[in-house]
Amino acid sequence: MFTKSFIYFICLVSAMGGLLFGYDWVVIGGAKPFYELYFGITDSPLMQGVAMTTALIGCLVGAMVAGGAADRYGRKPLLMLSAVLFTISAIATGLFNDFTMFNIARFIGGVGIGVASALAPMYIAEVSPSDIRGRMVSLNQMTIVLGILSAQVVNMLLARDTTVAESQAWNVEWGWRWMFWAETLPAALFLVMSFFIPESPVFQQLKASSKTERKEKTGLRELFKKKYGRVLLLGLVIAVFQQWCGTNVIFNYAQEIFVAAGFDVDGMFINIVITGIANVVFTFVALYTIEKWGRRTLMLIGAGGLGLIYLTLGTCYFVGIEGFGMVALVVAAISVYAMTLGPVTWTLLAEIFPHRVRGIAMATCTFALWVGCCTLTFSFPSMNAALGSSGTFWIYSAICCCAFIYLLRNCPETKGKSLEELEKELT
Repeated sequence: MFTKSFIYFICLVSAMGGLLFGYDWVVIGGAKPFYELYFGITDSPLMQGVAMTTALIGCLVGAMVAGGAADRYGRKPLLMLSAVLFTISAIATGLFNDFTMFNIARFIGGVGIGVASALAPMYIAEVSPSDIRGRMVSLNQMTIVLGILSAQVVNMLLARDTTVAESQAWNVEWGWRWMFWAETLPAALFLVMSFFIPESPVFQQLKASSKTERKEKTGLRELFKKKYGRVLLLGLVIAVFQQWCGTNVIFNYAQEIFVAAGFDVDGMFINIVITGIANVVFTFVALYTIEKWGRRTLMLIGAGGLGLIYLTLGTCYFVGIEGFGMVALVVAAISVYAMTLGPVTWTLLAEIFPHRVRGIAMATCTFALWVGCCTLTFSFPSMNAALGSSGTFWIYSAICCCAFIYLLRNCPETKGKSLEELEKELT
C-alpha cells in the first residue's frame, strides 16, 4: 500500500498529462488570429473549423484506443506515450509551413490529449483512498485549468502590439509558432517524471487474472451487457454534456465572443487571461467543495447555473449590450463551470464503473466526450454566423436545462464511498 505522500506525488505526475491537455487544447485559441493570416484562411469558415477540429479528431482516436490498450499493456506505458505525442506535436506544429502538415501535427497532439484525458483520472482514482479520491481526481482538472491559464498567459506575452505593422508581421510569421513551441519543456518533463510512477494496482490485479478472464473484463461486449446499461448511459450523458454545455467555445473562440462584445484583439487577450484566472481560482474551490457538497449537488449547480447565465448572456447579445458587463457574465460562466462540471465530470466517470470494465468504459465515455467537443467546436462558427451570438447561447442554455432535469433524476451521490461499494450500488 502506498503512503499518502507518495500517492500525492504519483497523482501529481499523472496529472501533468492534464496540464499538457489544457495547454495544447487552448493554445490554438490565441494563435488563431495569426496562423489564419499566415495560411490565408481568414475568409474560410470551413478551413477555420478544420484547423480548430483536427486536434479533436485526434482526441477521438486517442480516447478510442486508450482503454483497451491500458487494460492490455498497463496505465503507465500509455501515460508515457501521451508525453511523447505531446512533445512531437509541440515541436512540429510550429515548424511546418504547410497547412496540411500543420493539421497533421495538431492531430498527433490530439491523440496525446485523448490518451491522457482517458487515463489520468482513471489512474488517479485507482491509486487513491476513498476519503481523498474526489480531491485527487479533481487535481487532474486543476492541472488542466493551469495548463489553460499557462497557454493564455504565453499567448498574451508572445503576441506583440497588433496596432504596429512590424509587430503584427512578427505575430503572423513567428508569434503563433512560439505559442506552440512553448509546450515542449513541460511535455519533456512529463515524460521524464512518468518513469518514476508505479503501475496501477488495479492493473496488477487484472494482470494476475487468467488470460480468459482478462479478455472478458476488457471487451466492449462485456460493457454493453444489460446490467451496465444504466451506468453506461449516465456516463455518456455526463461526458457529452460537459462539452455541449458550451463553456469550452469561450476558450477556443474567444476572438469571436469578445469582439462581438465590443473588444479589439488586444482587449481580447486581456479578457482571455481574466477568464483563465477565474478558471483556476474556482477549480481550487472545487477541490474543497467536491468532498463537502458532493458530486451530485455540484453537477446540478453547474447545469442550472450555466442555464441561467447563458440565457442572460444571449439576451444581452440580442439587445446589443457591450463592454465589461459582458466580460463579467463570461467570467461567471467560467467560474460556475470550473467548480462544477469541469472537475466533477472526470471524478464521476472515474468512480461509477466496475473495475472489470473501467478501462474500456472510461475510454468509451471519453470518446463520447471528445465527439461532443468536436461537434461543438466545428459547429460554432457556422451556428454563430447563422444565429448570432444571442441564438447560439440560448441553445446552450436550453441544453443545460435539459441536462439539469436528467441529472436530478439519475445522478447518484458517490462521495465517501469505496469503488467496491459503488460497483454494488450501481450495477
